[in-house]
Amino acid sequence: MRIAIGITYQGMGLNGWQSQPCGNTVQDHLERAFSEIAGERITVIGAGRTDAGVHAVGQVAHFDTAAVRPESAWVRGVNSFLPSGISVQWASPMTEEFHARYSAITRSYRYVLYNHPVRPAVLADLVGWFPLPLNLETMQRAAECVPGERDFSSFRSAECQAKSPVRVVKRAQVRACGPYLLFDFAANSFLHHMVRNIVGCIVYVGKGEQPPEWLAELIKARDRRLAAPTIAAAGLYLSQVCYAAHWDLPGFPRVLPFGELQ
Repeated sequence: MRIAIGITYQGMGLNGWQSQPCGNTVQDHLERAFSEIAGERITVIGAGRTDAGVHAVGQVAHFDTAAVRPESAWVRGVNSFLPSGISVQWASPMTEEFHARYSAITRSYRYVLYNHPVRPAVLADLVGWFPLPLNLETMQRAAECVPGERDFSSFRSAECQAKSPVRVVKRAQVRACGPYLLFDFAANSFLHHMVRNIVGCIVYVGKGEQPPEWLAELIKARDRRLAAPTIAAAGLYLSQVCYAAHWDLPGFPRVLPFGELQ
C-alpha cells in the first residue's frame, strides 16, 4: 500500500530533509516514526529536498507499507514519535502510480524577509533580516526578469548535483506585508540554493547596488561568481507542491502569518 503524507516543519536545528549519517534530518525522523507505527522499516520519499535551516509548510511525501493502520495512526500516532518541530498534517492512501517527487507538477517557495533596522527576536530563525531600506518597485522589476525556461547557472551552488541547470520558472514575485517582504517563486523544480541566490540578488537591486535589469544580465552570463552572496536559510519556506487534480490530495492549514500564498 502506498500512502501520501503532508508534512510541515521548522528547519532550525535540523540538517535538512535528506537522510544523513547524523540521523538529524526530516527524512530520518519521519522514517523512524513511521517504522514505529508500521512495525517494519519504512522509507519516505519527499517531493523536495530542503537544506538545513529551511522550513516547509507544504511538503508532500509518500511511503510504501504492508501494514494496515487507520489514518489517525499515520498522523497523530506518528506525530507522537516526532520532535515538536515536525508534524504530519494528513495521510491519504494512493495507487502505486503516485510518486511524491515525479508526479509533482510545480514546487513553490516563499522567502520571508524582515526589513527593519532592528533584528527580530520572536521570529529569529523563522525569517530573514535586512536592516537597510529596500526599494520595493525596483525589486519587483528585477523579479520580472526571472520567469521562463532558462539556464540558471548563475544561481546554482557549487554543490548542486542536478544534471541540467535549465529550469522552468512560472512565477517570481515580490510584495510587502507590513515590515515583511515576501518573495514567491514557482517552478517545475529548483537548483540547489537557487531561490536563496535569486533573493540575494534581488535584495542587491533593492538596496541600490545594481539596476533591475542586472537579473537578466546574470541569467545570460551563466556565471555564479557574478551574482550576490547566498541569503540566509532562515526565511525560506517550501510553501506548496502542486499535483494533477485527479490525485485529489488533501490541503494544508494556513500556518504562515505573512499573507496568503499566491
